[in-house]
Amino acid sequence: GGSVLGLEASCGTAGSGDPGLGHGARGSQASAERWASLGTTGTSAARPGIGPRLIHTVRVRGGNKKYRALRLDVGNFSWGSECCTRKTRIIDVVYNASNNDIVRTKTLVKNCIMLIDSTPYRQWYESHYALPLGRKKGAKLTPEEEEILNKKRSKKIQKKYDKSKKNAKISSLLEEQFQ
Repeated sequence: GGSVLGLEASCGTAGSGDPGLGHGARGSQASAERWASLGTTGTSAARPGIGPRLIHTVRVRGGNKKYRALRLDVGNFSWGSECCTRKTRIIDVVYNASNNDIVRTKTLVKNCIMLIDSTPYRQWYESHYALPLGRKKGAKLTPEEEEILNKKRSKKIQKKYDKSKKNAKISSLLEEQFQ
């Protein structure tokens, strides 16, 4: 359950090898000893989709391993203005500036706009500021949520919460996305 947020993703993509291989502009060919070496082969980009996690290990220079995601269903996202990073579900890809096929196929690439589950961020906000976020007026709270928001605190701690509440204002457009 929970509502969703539209956040910008940041997933890297791989390069495509050495431009010195193959033929030059006027038909010249690279020397034979430069034709095929592992360091210049390049790999295709992983371009993961949304689904149950599927990760392949790739052997790289020095016998080390890289982990290439082919499908992902969760990610680590940051709410920049609040300095809050949480692991949360990826729900959908909604926009990509370069290509509509990326949206249609739900491919996770750098700078795509995606919907994620907002529950971890709402829980953090409510425990940090002791203020409700994205709640409809008169909505019924669960006992745990009620306890977090209306917990009995010492005067010293309550003073800290009151001080932090002064900086707790977020835009109405963002608050709308939490509903």
